Amino acid sequence: MQSAEEPKGELVIRTIAMPADTNPSGDIFGGWLMSQMDLGSGILAAKTAKSRVVTVAIEGMSFLKPVRVGDTVTCYAWVEKIGRTSMIIPVEAWVQRYMQGEVVRVTRGVFTYVAVDPDGNPVPVQRDV
Repeated sequence: MQSAEEPKGELVIRTIAMPADTNPSGDIFGGWLMSQMDLGSGILAAKTAKSRVVTVAIEGMSFLKPVRVGDTVTCYAWVEKIGRTSMIIPVEAWVQRYMQGEVVRVTRGVFTYVAVDPDGNPVPVQRDV
């Protein structure tokens, strides 16, 4: 069963929510989900900057629905803005419900990354010409 809404952006990570990732109520920890979003959007940021990147801010996290054990979690991201050394990357997390097939968006957030050199100093984002 597919929702009327569709994911936006590029698929950046896909994983399965496991029992070790749960809180005492049996739902997946929000922090675990946020880390998956950070990992996936970090891949896009590094690919875009063509350098090492670091997360400097996360804003606007909205947890819409719980993630359950066995759900397949997918994160989609896109580059919204590129500054001199930074990138703003919105990320959506979607799940395909285990044994049900329903696909729903469970959260959204906006991550900011900065391109850095090997010593951790900000460097300009390399832009394709």
